[in-house]
Amino acid sequence: QVQLVESGGGSAQAGGSLRLSCIVSGYTYHSYYLGWFRQAPGKEREGVAVMYSGTQNTRYADSVDGRFTISQDDAMNTLYLQMDSLKPEDTAMYYCAAARDSSTTAFFPLTPDEYQYWGQGAQVTVSS
Repeated sequence: QVQLVESGGGSAQAGGSLRLSCIVSGYTYHSYYLGWFRQAPGKEREGVAVMYSGTQNTRYADSVDGRFTISQDDAMNTLYLQMDSLKPEDTAMYYCAAARDSSTTAFFPLTPDEYQYWGQGAQVTVSS
């Protein structure tokens, strides 16, 4: 059973930085997409960044490209989201997620429906 446990987040001023971590267990390292999503109050959950586990291949939403970095530790046990140059509009609950790569999985998916496993969420609040 794939499990994801998040930590990190918190509060920052605009222009500041935060890092989210997500411990991922129970998955096959080279057969999954690992992603970060966020959901602000009253809005739909949106994809932020995705990577293919065990590789350096990534994809970012336009809204965070150049400011956020998704990465994985060498043991492939922990997923990170480094968030720099934060903006108030980055305020949301952030979730890590895992998607099995199958013949029907989209290429580097940023849509929540593609993901089967989810972390519990971590709040990020950015003040102006």
